[in-house]
Amino acid sequence: MTLDNKPHYTGGCQCGAVRFRIDGALGRASICHCRMCQKAFGSFYAPLVAFDWKTQAWTRGAPAYFQSSNHVRRGFCAACGTPLTYEAPTGPALAIGAFDDAEAIAPEIQFGTEAKLAYVDRLAALPARGTMDDEEDHDMLTTLVSYQHPDHDTDDCEYPAGPAA
Repeated sequence: MTLDNKPHYTGGCQCGAVRFRIDGALGRASICHCRMCQKAFGSFYAPLVAFDWKTQAWTRGAPAYFQSSNHVRRGFCAACGTPLTYEAPTGPALAIGAFDDAEAIAPEIQFGTEAKLAYVDRLAALPARGTMDDEEDHDMLTTLVSYQHPDHDTDDCEYPAGPAA
């Protein structure tokens, strides 16, 4: 909470080139299973939370955009590709995973369920293990150096994209 008793949220892309801040309440958090959202996120679904443009500011950089339909454009980081916004005539939404504290934003509803992948509801029943429990990749994981921007604001984009591929 801020001193004026308004909640505030921060977030950004994985490389730190684009950062945002919201001062005020968020709208409804959701998951969208439609095929367009699956492709835009490269995932099973898109976790999104509605917000009001009047409460939002880009604090570093700004997204690039792709017009995914005649009604919707999607914002993303041009440097690292992180999906950031869904912008429709009904209002904008931000990718929940782009928030510094994504755990604080729990989805309340699902949309586009006609395109839901059949196995999504069974994911929680899959065997699970922690990252460091992966014996095949243990040596690689113990020496891993992340080039991702930390989950908080910094004075600059201190985490470069890493070595060229």
